[in-house]
Amino acid sequence: MKVTLLNLIIFLLPLTLFAQQESKNYNDILLDYYQNQRFAEAADFLIKNNPEPINNQKTLAALAYSSQMAGRLSIAEGYYERIYASDSTNNAIIYKLGNINLKRGNNSKALGYFKKIIARDSNNFNVYKQMAFIAEQKSDILNQLLNLKKANKINPTETDVAYDLTNIYIRFNQYNNADSVITTALSADTNNFSLLDGKIQVDYHLKKYEETIWECNIMLNAGEQSTRIINYLGESYFNLKKYNECINGLKTLDSNNTATETSFYFMAMSYKALKNMKMAIIYFEKAINAAISGNVKSYYGEIADSFNQIKLPVEAISNYKKSLLYGELPLTYYEIANIYDIDLHNKTLAINYFKKFVKSNPNSDKKAYLNYAKQRINQLKRH
Repeated sequence: MKVTLLNLIIFLLPLTLFAQQESKNYNDILLDYYQNQRFAEAADFLIKNNPEPINNQKTLAALAYSSQMAGRLSIAEGYYERIYASDSTNNAIIYKLGNINLKRGNNSKALGYFKKIIARDSNNFNVYKQMAFIAEQKSDILNQLLNLKKANKINPTETDVAYDLTNIYIRFNQYNNADSVITTALSADTNNFSLLDGKIQVDYHLKKYEETIWECNIMLNAGEQSTRIINYLGESYFNLKKYNECINGLKTLDSNNTATETSFYFMAMSYKALKNMKMAIIYFEKAINAAISGNVKSYYGEIADSFNQIKLPVEAISNYKKSLLYGELPLTYYEIANIYDIDLHNKTLAINYFKKFVKSNPNSDKKAYLNYAKQRINQLKRH
């Protein structure tokens, strides 16, 4: 009996050692794939070594995770659904199903999964954050606000939620609410420039101009030279009647061609306040030019041409002249001259506008028009 038992132990020992070695190799290989971000190979390895039907939850979870990280989202969803089918109370799996559907653009299905979690866990920060994102995608600002408020209440120092909620409050002109949210988050992360950017907007609208200037300078000194920050800085100086500081701050935008109608306006108003009317006029003109689209003259030209084609010459000329107010196009003079000449038989004005066309130095590709205009001026003068 002892011999038989000894023989059995000797027979089973190599099998046990082999099984342990095989398991070790299996886990080592899988770990190596994960550590080196080779998730597609990890998924293929798992499929090869775990033939269907697979009922082990850990194996299904590993297959789902590997597939998801490899970008095989539909396959990953299938594995997670199999786990969910056997345990519909697993919030972690439901959350993963929601996120996968979110990445696949199926927001309605994702929202359905997230609502299942909220029904059992009304304090789940991550779910409220994702539901706010879905609402934003649908341009549903009220539900976005509702979910951001719930998420912020659970975790008031999380940057993304605090920043997004602050921006919504700013859109609704609820600056005190915005200030409360952004100040709390910023107190936990004082060097967070996203939060500081939000604080700048809030303080400016609350007319806390000294604070706005201090915050803007922190960002500018750190290299954050955005047009918006410089505008807030300049406008804050203006509102404090520090006109030279306003001009010096906003000149940066003018020098690098990023100035806007607003920045030109505040520079002009600062020069005016300093009694420098010459520079004020220059910057008011810049503000006017910045406010007007460079395409306006073309739009009026197209309107005029449309009137001309339906034989309404007076309306056509009116719109051609409006076009000239927004910038000179030589051919516009030519078109006006032709209408006065052919349709309205006004020789004096026809000559006048043909001369303006000639003096406008049209491009060489308009040589035929130029020759005709010169010829027609001579003809009209003789009659």
